[in-house]
Amino acid sequence: VYDFFIGRELNPRIWNNTFDLKEFCELRPGLIGWMILNASCMIQQHRNLGYVSGSMMLINIFQGIYVWDALYQERAILTTMDITQDGFGFMLCFGDLAWVPFTYSLQAKYLVKHDPNLSYITLFCIILLHIVGYSIFRGANGQKDAFRRNPSDPSVAH
Repeated sequence: VYDFFIGRELNPRIWNNTFDLKEFCELRPGLIGWMILNASCMIQQHRNLGYVSGSMMLINIFQGIYVWDALYQERAILTTMDITQDGFGFMLCFGDLAWVPFTYSLQAKYLVKHDPNLSYITLFCIILLHIVGYSIFRGANGQKDAFRRNPSDPSVAH
């Protein structure tokens, strides 16, 4: 039971050892599914209200940037604990394929029927806060990846 849940094999591969199931499931289906659900919620909000709210636009833009960045920086996933340490079992598979798209899109689902009607100044402040937060996030993750790839690199060595 434990091996099924946590995963016995570290990096299962198919098609003549050329396709890594865990690496694929870690990013592509869940994140792309998340974006499809967000876009569907935006379309539904437009059908319900006749417009797309600023909040819904920001959710789709911010989360879309995060997904694009994750796919663009895909090589960084190879140094994460999920890939290097965790087995590919039910927990990781379920998390990647079901938990990510269906829980991460809950904000957009909420906004379909509950537009908070935020003012332009509030939306602008949210954008500024996001830019600061995402810059910190991207910088920290870039440093972690650089350190994991080469701990003696002068930019990350202590």
